[in-house]
Amino acid sequence: MLVNVKKSSVINAPIERVWEKIRDFNSLPDWYPSVIDSHIENGEPSNKIGCIRSFNREDGLTIREQLQRIDDQEHICTYSLLEPDKPMEDYVCTIRLLQITDGNRTYIEWLADFKCLPEEEPKLGENLEKVFQVGFDALKKIFSS
Repeated sequence: MLVNVKKSSVINAPIERVWEKIRDFNSLPDWYPSVIDSHIENGEPSNKIGCIRSFNREDGLTIREQLQRIDDQEHICTYSLLEPDKPMEDYVCTIRLLQITDGNRTYIEWLADFKCLPEEEPKLGENLEKVFQVGFDALKKIFSS
């Protein structure tokens, strides 16, 4: 079963500042809680399509993701999860920013597409929404100071 999860929020900062914070594919430790370190494998640039980031979380899990798309005009970053945990397959995520001119704020959405068994969808979708919200809350905190 193909599943689509979408979560969105508004960050009280100009799009250029938010994009600068998240566009570096290796910057997760700088803004996402629970990520303790990250590196791009094989010493490749963090904006090279196909590069792989490997990062460690506080819970001891190591995750590897591959950059699929980075678009500075459209403010879009797409990546896939390598070696996803079962029961997910073909996991692809996109973070997209849009300028909100009223107040010079940023609309941010985080989308995930993946395949899973129908009975797994509710739990996996709920977990991803929580993951995305943690990222939004962290960005809001960074830009509120």
